[in-house]
Amino acid sequence: MSLTLAAEIATALNFAIFTLVAIWYVAPWLGTQQLAAALTPLIWVQVFRDIALQIFSAQHFGFLVSDPTRDMIAYGDVAGTMLALISLVALRYRARIATFLVWTLVLETVADLLYGTIAGLHEQLFEKAFGVTWLILPFYVPALWVSLGLMVWQLFSRRGEKLSLAVA
Repeated sequence: MSLTLAAEIATALNFAIFTLVAIWYVAPWLGTQQLAAALTPLIWVQVFRDIALQIFSAQHFGFLVSDPTRDMIAYGDVAGTMLALISLVALRYRARIATFLVWTLVLETVADLLYGTIAGLHEQLFEKAFGVTWLILPFYVPALWVSLGLMVWQLFSRRGEKLSLAVA
C-alpha cells in the first residue's frame, strides 16, 4: 500500500470516528453546559497546534516541503495555539471579548487548515510524510476540523447566550 493511500484511508477513518464521537457523545454533552463550559474543551483540542513546529525537524531529516509552505504551516499553527490560549483565558474569566476571540480563532483555523490542505495537496505531502508528521496529518488534523465544526455550531446556535459569571 502506498503512503498516500494509507494516509487517505487513515484520514477518512479518523474523520468518521471523530464525527461519530462528536454526534453520539460530545454534542449531547455540550447541550447540558453553559456556553463557556461547552467551548472550553473544544478549544483545548486547538491548543496543541504548536506541534506543527516539528515540521522544521522533519524537513531537516528529509521531509520534502518547501520553505514557504513550511513557514505558513508552522507559523499559522503557532498563531492558532496562541489564539486558543488567549481564548481559554478569556473564557475562564468570562471576559466580554471571549466570544470575539473564539470567532477569531475559528476564522484563523479555517484559513490555516484550508491553506495547509491546499499546499499539502500541491506539494503531495501525504506521499512524503513519515513519523510524527504522518501521525499529525491523518489523526490530529481531522480532530481539529471536527472540534472546529462543533465550535462554530455552539457559537452560532447559542449566539444570544451570555457567558456566565467568572469562576473563582
